[in-house]
Amino acid sequence: MFSREKLDYSATDLPDRVDLSEQESLSAVQDHLAYMQKRHSVRDFCDAPVSQEVIDAAITAAGSAPSGANHQPWHFVAISNAKVKHQIRLASEEEEKKFYSGGCNDEWIKALEPIGTDAHKPHLDIAPWLIVIFAQRWGEFDDGTRYKNYYVPESVGIATGFLISALHHAGLTCLTHTPNPMKFLNGLLGRPASEKPVMILAVGHPSEDATVPGVAKMKKPLAKIMSIYD
Repeated sequence: MFSREKLDYSATDLPDRVDLSEQESLSAVQDHLAYMQKRHSVRDFCDAPVSQEVIDAAITAAGSAPSGANHQPWHFVAISNAKVKHQIRLASEEEEKKFYSGGCNDEWIKALEPIGTDAHKPHLDIAPWLIVIFAQRWGEFDDGTRYKNYYVPESVGIATGFLISALHHAGLTCLTHTPNPMKFLNGLLGRPASEKPVMILAVGHPSEDATVPGVAKMKKPLAKIMSIYD
């Protein structure tokens, strides 16, 4: 929570600097690429425990992401409680049943066919952790007055990317889940009206027989996702 009296816009020296040679830089980014290419979204989790310390560190990494005006317009709710996870599963499946039974257009359903999803979400029970990501549409100073947050979707998207990367570097896998609508999460988790639920991340270790859709390995080549003006 920000305090009006402690806001400081003066410049300070760069506190951390990474100095790599051109070859070291290339080697480092290639190693990172190779590791990130091992990341997969899976729906088959085992119930092997994951310590809270790992989750704490991953969310701290997410909180270091850049944000509009440094307002950090996000909140992460980490849930390992089996009862709460089951409540989230039941509520999510209710919304998903509506979605798959005509709540969306045929083109969307067709696009999901290669992935093989349906309204059943057992992973929400099985994964040892669920992390629910909320976007804060406005914040409050310590005196209770509101201030506007800026570039909220962009900021929360970057922080979510940091989180997924951190979880992968911890040797974990995760699955994004976005039932629509998700307002039930505010009530279940006691979050204020200023926050909008954006995503549920199921987090844990993949089961021994985990699979991924074949289409998930089909990534666009570099020439399709990058343009260069040199």
